Amino acid sequence: MGQFKTLDDLGDVHGKRALVRVDLNVPMNDLEVTDDTRFRATLETVNELSGRGAIVLLLAHFGRPRGVQSPDMSLSLVTRQYGETLGRPVRFVDECAGPAVAEAVATMGPGDIAILENTRFHAGEEKNDPELARAMAENGDLYVNDAFSAAHRAHASTEGVARLLPAYAGRAMEKELKALEAALGNPERPVAAVVGGAKVSTKLDVLRNLVARVDHLIIGGGMANTFLAARGVDVGKSLAEHDLTDTALEILDAADRANCTVHLPYDVVVAKEFAPNPPTRIANVHEVAPDEMILDVGPAAVEALADAIKTCRTLVWNGPLGAFETPPFDRATVALARTAAALTQSGSLVSVAGGGDTVAALNHAGVADQFTFVSTAGGAFLEWMEGKALPGVEALKR
Repeated sequence: MGQFKTLDDLGDVHGKRALVRVDLNVPMNDLEVTDDTRFRATLETVNELSGRGAIVLLLAHFGRPRGVQSPDMSLSLVTRQYGETLGRPVRFVDECAGPAVAEAVATMGPGDIAILENTRFHAGEEKNDPELARAMAENGDLYVNDAFSAAHRAHASTEGVARLLPAYAGRAMEKELKALEAALGNPERPVAAVVGGAKVSTKLDVLRNLVARVDHLIIGGGMANTFLAARGVDVGKSLAEHDLTDTALEILDAADRANCTVHLPYDVVVAKEFAPNPPTRIANVHEVAPDEMILDVGPAAVEALADAIKTCRTLVWNGPLGAFETPPFDRATVALARTAAALTQSGSLVSVAGGGDTVAALNHAGVADQFTFVSTAGGAFLEWMEGKALPGVEALKR
């Protein structure tokens, strides 16, 4: 973490204005927040800054208004429930930059907290407009980014302001960056990666990056079918991207050159229809019938994958092994996730997972809280796995 300043590097902030970028983009139904996970992720940073006497001004986006003021995407809708999660009053300010914010701040005292209006009501937010960034920065003495989930966007509130004020990583951002460094930056070896999901095409850059950085690459989901087909296996009517045969073979060749072992299933769970609890059978991958589809990894392959993970010190996980939302095609994902969780709890494995489907799968398996770190950031986590520099993170570097 030496290249980032954190809240530990702050001096006296009593009475200072702290612009804090957070993620308050929570799901709602009938004006009620249905999942306050993102609220809770901000609490450590907000409480610490407030407790040290800073005037805390929260910058955030909500929905996709695309530069247009939309009442149904106003952060005023979440202010009450955010305050309830925080356990104290939170003020709402109907602008995120300029004189309206300055006027509101003039009436706030040390420790007070306010949510500023949706940054994406300004077209300049997503364009990283320097004028908007300056107008935001004028109302702050320091900047804290605690929204890793938005760090892959070079927006005014994630990158522009960070260039204009003393910039620090918040506690949630700090934890995320430490976890990612432990997973791929400077990991204990051997390193395994689980990459699943429906399509290879959505994770080409992830796969290309990982084969050069991990010792074991476990490929599951519909993606595995594409690789099996590329190797000449008849996958029946399984989901597979047959037009990516050459690309799959190139990735396998790159893995060979990098001494990365690629694990593909050799037994699979097949069915003739994709529906809850249909008739299924376990088959060798070479024995899939033309009218069958592969919907999960088989038990023998899962046992072999568990044995491979047991030899590793670090695990990175993104994507399920099968169609886990539809039973019984959740079994492989659940079984391997529980193995990884047990190894983590025993102290022999550092496990880092991320991505929406991955979080849902680990929650389904009942082990999300047993991994070393589970990131709720979707696009940012995926771009990190692709090896890309994240603008919101780069802007925080010393």
